[in-house]
Amino acid sequence: MFFLEMSDESAMLDGGDVLFTGREFFVGLSKRTNQRGAEILADAFKDYAVSTVPVQDALHLKSFCSMAGPGLIAIGSSEAAQKALKIMQQMSDHKYDKLTLPDDSAANCIYMNLPGKGDVLLHCTPEEFPESTKVFEKLKDHMLIPVTNQEKAKVDGGLTCCSVLINMKKNI
Repeated sequence: MFFLEMSDESAMLDGGDVLFTGREFFVGLSKRTNQRGAEILADAFKDYAVSTVPVQDALHLKSFCSMAGPGLIAIGSSEAAQKALKIMQQMSDHKYDKLTLPDDSAANCIYMNLPGKGDVLLHCTPEEFPESTKVFEKLKDHMLIPVTNQEKAKVDGGLTCCSVLINMKKNI
């Protein structure tokens, strides 16, 4: 786990606005994250590019996008989500594949590569987002695990809001 101390009281940085692709960071500028927060993140991770993305009509960046695999961005289909994706594509030197989902909230998913299991994707249930589930089902190389998000959604939470992923080495 990484803790980032921000001594500048004007800085704001919400984890829901920080998308790490494995190559770079995209930081959503929202009601919960500002430019100064993004600058402090960039200072802490000097080996990675940090680009800011304005967030409109959503709580934060991961309200409509997340990583669905190596180099694969899950993105909602709303105008705001697609506009943010276009900005991310323009700011990056890397070409990401995209998985466009009919429902913005469904794009908040959790990708893991697990020993012995391979690519695993936690996503919202078919009861919550039936059309988006059909899109996820096209990912034949992923183990798909539907997880209900109904209670978290009542307080604007997504699957990534309730998770901390830790990369552990064997025999620790």
